[in-house]
Amino acid sequence: MRTLEIVFWISLFIVFYTYIGYGIVLYILVKIKETFRKPIHYPIPPDEELPELTLFIAAYNEEDVVDEKMQNCLDLDYPTEKMQIFWVTDGSNDHTNERLSRWPQATVLHQPQRQGKTAALNRGMKFVKTPLVIFTDANTHLNREALREIVHAFTNPKVGCVAGEKRIAVQSKDNAASGGEGIYWKYESTLKALDSRLYSAVGAAGELFAVRRELFEDMRTDTLLDDFILSLRIAMHGYTIAYCATAYATESGSADMQEEEKRKVRIAAGGLQSIWRLRPLLNPFRYGWLNFQYVSHRVLRWSITPILLFLLLPLNVILLFTGNCPLFYAIILGLQVLFYLMGIWGYILSRRHIKNKILFIPYYFLFMNVNVIRGFRYLSKRKGNSSGAWEKSRRAGK
Repeated sequence: MRTLEIVFWISLFIVFYTYIGYGIVLYILVKIKETFRKPIHYPIPPDEELPELTLFIAAYNEEDVVDEKMQNCLDLDYPTEKMQIFWVTDGSNDHTNERLSRWPQATVLHQPQRQGKTAALNRGMKFVKTPLVIFTDANTHLNREALREIVHAFTNPKVGCVAGEKRIAVQSKDNAASGGEGIYWKYESTLKALDSRLYSAVGAAGELFAVRRELFEDMRTDTLLDDFILSLRIAMHGYTIAYCATAYATESGSADMQEEEKRKVRIAAGGLQSIWRLRPLLNPFRYGWLNFQYVSHRVLRWSITPILLFLLLPLNVILLFTGNCPLFYAIILGLQVLFYLMGIWGYILSRRHIKNKILFIPYYFLFMNVNVIRGFRYLSKRKGNSSGAWEKSRRAGK
């Protein structure tokens, strides 16, 4: 039983560290660092010194949002003569291209063959000439100051990528998907900001991120998380990923948990794929702080932590009857059972479209971890399919 106790406590520690402990450690490290080394504040460049940039939008069958997206792009506070709007619509067979033809400000690259989003990025980037490229999704709205804030972050020559903030639009009646996702992204945004202050943010979300054009590298066309892979490869070359909370993309939450499930399973599979393709980053002697942040913030979440989380319950039951401190294990078991019951009740309420954010939190948390495990299966079934799958849901954020 001694072995089971060791496994139980190690599992409990890893689960706690992954979701709570790392945030605490990160906060303490940032405070220590900034006590001895104050952050450098770079000046905001005047209009005449602003660089040219490209707004890059990879889209598939987005006729419903084209006009809104174009208007949003034109409303951004940035000199129009220094901003190009570039759409890659490969494979689209609806009215996306027809609607874009009404906007002379847009440059459209299209081919009938659909090869997936990553292939569209690889192909489109060969036509981009500006020093900065800002990637954004067709179904997101950027805040008016987003481009200036991103460009400001690039005034630091060590920054090779800038990750914007993802926000979930407040709805009059949140479901479990949008309610839970909104809370999750608020917590994620806090961690990303602290990561950036310590050394570097750990990846970027496709809703809004930017790179220096010369640092872009073609990716394999079956890549699931192109934004994450691209940004981490830039960081592996010695640059940092700045997190810019004042540049944000707003989108609606998932319509329901079924839609959110498909998205989370795909993201989980993409995380597992990324761990393998970025395996040199697992070397702490080569990548130091970046390795520490990457393993703590991403690798654990996408690999062993979900398995250990669901292993805790049966281990707890065994130790309740065989351990040396039955009362202590009974308390922990009671807390676990309560958490699962809250998650189940949150699921029931979500099916009835009843709003209760307190119960949506445990439901969304358990839901995410179940889908990480499902991601193993998704990835194994997808193996060998080089063309990749590009979800029409348009929502591949992490």
